[in-house]
Amino acid sequence: MSVDCPILFCDNDLLVVGKPSGLLTVRGKGADKQDCLHARLQAQFEEVRIIHRLDQDTSGLLVFARHLAAQQHLNKQFEQRLVNKHYIALVYGHIAQMRGEIDAPLRYDPEHPPLHIVDYEQGQHALTQWQVLGRQAKATRVLLKPITGRSHQLRVHMQLLGHPIVGDTLYAPPEAIALSPRLCLHAETLEFNHPITLQPMNFSWPCPF
Repeated sequence: MSVDCPILFCDNDLLVVGKPSGLLTVRGKGADKQDCLHARLQAQFEEVRIIHRLDQDTSGLLVFARHLAAQQHLNKQFEQRLVNKHYIALVYGHIAQMRGEIDAPLRYDPEHPPLHIVDYEQGQHALTQWQVLGRQAKATRVLLKPITGRSHQLRVHMQLLGHPIVGDTLYAPPEAIALSPRLCLHAETLEFNHPITLQPMNFSWPCPF
């Protein structure tokens, strides 16, 4: 694996890997979307199995299973919300409060792919907790904890709060996109129980922005 995709942990059951911004987690449709973290890992660990994903433009920690039993156990931990994930983000503007939560259901918007939207009638339950870490000239640094794991959840919830993520080409206005060459969203910590030994596992990969 390259320096920008470090393997933070490896045993016979799982891998914990850092994904850089700009790299797909899994293969997409089309010849130009075959390079991904899963494919790179398969070249070294043929049996590696997907557990969860990060958006292409999001950087951060991912756990992969190395066999079916580990995959099933880790999937169950995600389903039961036993996995803790903390993200760091830069959001546009200054948030007045110091902490809060956003409870707004989400669904895919087939009329405007790949966007997701808030839909209080047909959306899936989505809950995000947030905390201000610091304020900059035009942005606020926040800690985000997704209680649920919906696609684009943090990006849509921050947009709903009125403070879209800096560099977000899908949900932010041009002035917020212009502040960074990348999406300023990073999965910094990941906590779960080892699928075989059941020991608590706690990983951190420093935020690059």
